[in-house]
Parts: sequence; C-alpha cells; structure tokens
Amino acid sequence: MKQAIAPKTISIRHQAFQPISHTDIYWLSGAGMMINSHGTVIMIDPLLEGFDLPLLVDMPIIPQDVPHLDGVLITHCDNDHFSRMTCLDLSAVTSAYHGPHYLAQLFAEEKLPGHGYDIGQQFEIGPMKITLTPADHAWQNEKEKYRQIREYRFEDYCGYWIDTPEGSIWLVGDSRLLDEHLQMPEPDVMLFDFSDNSWHIGLDNAIKLANTYPHTDLILIHWGTVDAPDMDAFNGNPKSLEGRIINPERIHIVAPGEVFSLKR
Repeated sequence: MKQAIAPKTISIRHQAFQPISHTDIYWLSGAGMMINSHGTVIMIDPLLEGFDLPLLVDMPIIPQDVPHLDGVLITHCDNDHFSRMTCLDLSAVTSAYHGPHYLAQLFAEEKLPGHGYDIGQQFEIGPMKITLTPADHAWQNEKEKYRQIREYRFEDYCGYWIDTPEGSIWLVGDSRLLDEHLQMPEPDVMLFDFSDNSWHIGLDNAIKLANTYPHTDLILIHWGTVDAPDMDAFNGNPKSLEGRIINPERIHIVAPGEVFSLKR
C-alpha cells in the first residue's frame, strides 16, 4: 500500500519559544503538538526521539534544543503519545507534566513532576485554560498480555480543550466517536485525527465530527509521519477528505514544525 507522507519538516527554532502577542500552534509530527500562547509554551504528546517504528519525516526539534516548557500534556499511555524517553529528556526544562490520573502514576514511576486529573476537570497554565475531554481508546483490554497488567479504564484516556486569549483549540485525542464529541461548543481549531482505525475515530466519523463544527479550522495530525503502511492508525491520507468536508478551505495540511497562528 502506498502511504501518504507529510510535507517536508520545518525546523522549530529558539524564537518559537519567545513571548508573542497571540497563539501559535505547531504540529510536531504524529500526534504531537506545541502551543505558544503569549509566551507560555506547552507540548502535547511529544514524541521527539526513540520511537519503535521507522519514521518518514525528520523531527522539527529534538529535546536537547528545547529551551523551556511550561507544561507537557499527555493524553494516554501508548508509546506514540507518552514517550518516556522524550519526557525524561525534557524534564530539565519542563515545569510539570499533566494527564489523567493513570498517567500521573506513570509520571511518578519516572520521577517526573506530574499532576493527575478527572475527565472534565480544568487547570490553567499561564493564559491557557485546559479541560480534559472524554476519549474511548482502551484497546489494551482486547489483548491478553495487557489485561495481565491491569484493566484499562475509560478515564485513563482523554483529549484536551484549550481556551486561549485568541480562541479555543481542541485535541480530541485517540478515541472512538462519542456523543459528547458532537455536543461541544464550536472550537476555533481542531487538531484533527482522521485515521480510519477501529480504536480511533474512523474516517466516516471524523468527517461527521468535522461537519458538526463547519467553521472550525482543521489541522491534520496523526498521519504521514510513521512508516507503517499496513497500520491504519498511522496511514491516513488527506485525499480521503476531498469532497466530504463542509467549507474545505479550513483543512490545513501543515508540515511538522510549520506554524499556524491563531489571532483575533
């Protein structure tokens, strides 16, 4: 199967971490994101090194080049979202790690300064008000080797709704479509996973979600960066959205490291 590949990586430079008068969003590749809102900088699910599958793109930044982070947010425990190596190598410049309560246990195992939250709970980092949104992704319970470790619970997985001074950003996270996802306020930007995988939203449901919020900008993520043509969680193709998205000009195919600015 021929796999769609993301545009060529753009390096994230030191100035991306400086104070600004708006909010900038960067795709780090895979499911990872970086947000600079008025000089407060966070990363979500950063996977910047050490993944166990080959990659199709270069990383836009490596941990050693990150000058500071006011927080790292993790959605769940899969290693393409909670990269222990990346988080450990960012720890010297990161104020705190945030996630569901189960992630807080994993942070403690790695001696990372962590905070755990309930789904629906809100916390603040600088000007950003962050709320955990529900996600359905407990695929491990279908596998005997993972069931022997623990029972994975609904509340172990989340997305993030982030209110900034310029507007709202929503990362749904790895999740099957939930009724709650169709009843949110309309976000200004959605970090949009359209992987056609049974434990992700699935292509048809991704389109349903996008068209529920017809004025939301869609930044395409979780595609075109992992060399895994036979793994549908990684090999979404933007062409599959053609002719199916209301207001298609809001689809943004950004390169890893490319900035998307959110301004009033």
